[in-house]
Amino acid sequence: MQLSRRHFFKFMGAAGVSAAVLPSSVSAWESKAPPDPYGCLVDLTRCVGCRKCEEACAEVNGLLTPERLNCQCTIYDKKRRPDHKAFTVVNRYFTGKLDGFDKPLPTYAKVQCMHCQDPACVSACIVGALTKDETGTVRYDVDKCIGCRYCMVACPFEIPAYEYDNPITPRVMKCTFCYDRISKDGGIPGCATICPTEALTFGKRASLLTVAKKRLKENPGVYIDHVYGEREVGGTSWLYISSVPFERVNLPVLSDIPSPKLSETIQHSLFSYLWSPLALFGVLGAFMYKSNKVVEPKNKGGA
Repeated sequence: MQLSRRHFFKFMGAAGVSAAVLPSSVSAWESKAPPDPYGCLVDLTRCVGCRKCEEACAEVNGLLTPERLNCQCTIYDKKRRPDHKAFTVVNRYFTGKLDGFDKPLPTYAKVQCMHCQDPACVSACIVGALTKDETGTVRYDVDKCIGCRYCMVACPFEIPAYEYDNPITPRVMKCTFCYDRISKDGGIPGCATICPTEALTFGKRASLLTVAKKRLKENPGVYIDHVYGEREVGGTSWLYISSVPFERVNLPVLSDIPSPKLSETIQHSLFSYLWSPLALFGVLGAFMYKSNKVVEPKNKGGA
């Protein structure tokens, strides 16, 4: 009997169905989000693209000075992403809006780690190098990291970056939410301290949602009636309000379901009982034995 791809996937499909109907004693998935985390509200209608947030971020985290800091004329010609040298970047988008002189009106959008309420990167990390802190920060422990980069694959916002140019001690790099400032000094993230137009507002996430919804209600002709990050992937610590559709400024359309909910539910269902992995390997072993068994040729003619 050959273990064909079709037979294998039939077997795995049956295993998946069995996992889905396991007894109710399998514990249901529960959110691990902190009850009252900090957050940051980004008002895209107020951002003028000065990139002061990039400068402050680099200074606080000991990173290189942002490229072409004093020349905004060409830096926006290319779309940038956060990487191991820049934890936050601002991009410019033309979404079809016109000013009073019928000239294209740009929208600027800052991007960084969203510090999700139930982070996919934390769930994917097999050694606990990434954790969700009570402040709302997704923290990284370089001493635990083994460089598997599962976090980079899992992140729905494609944020974690790897130090590929560091062959000896490479790290996974991303926005730290200025954790030391928040937790030890009672301060606020560097980017939020310097914004000249108050496009960035730092505070408790619940309070920021109240502020955001008040602005939407009082200015229905200015804002889209949606707070990005309130529910996306279960909620994020960074929240956005905007006058243009969020997908037009490269904020992805995502489900409200936390990314770890499905993966962790399947894992817990399959391995909640000792016999589950034993049965799985036993059946696979039987398939392999039958597929590799040598059949003795029939004896033709008498001896």
